[in-house]
Amino acid sequence: MIPNQIENDGLTADFEEVIEPSKAHKLHVEKGRCAGFVDEREAMKQAIFLMLSIERYDHIIYSWNNFAELKDLFGKPTSYVASEVPRRIRDCLLQDDRINEVDSFHVSTHKNKVHVSYTAHTIYGPIDGEKEVIYQ
Repeated sequence: MIPNQIENDGLTADFEEVIEPSKAHKLHVEKGRCAGFVDEREAMKQAIFLMLSIERYDHIIYSWNNFAELKDLFGKPTSYVASEVPRRIRDCLLQDDRINEVDSFHVSTHKNKVHVSYTAHTIYGPIDGEKEVIYQ
């Protein structure tokens, strides 16, 4: 039997959704250390860098729901790698709920490398990024 009208079940929305700050430790990759803090847009850039730098399933301390799967592309044909990397980058980044869309992919190949540039549309605005994958 399908009800004709939806009745109020007595539950009221007595809460409001709040976006938590995205404060994180500042990574100094070139120096190999952390110092200070970053927030919002800079924290988002750093999160994107980390998501694409860590291989999924390699470290048991990280959830298997996050990070990139790029290691298995080694040894595959150039055309396959060039078409697969943008999809994998998009799937990786969309796991973060602060990222709404990833698009504007531009793929170029040179010798044994595939270079991909993209735009990640976040709640803090668009962020341009790039990733290079060695496949042979």
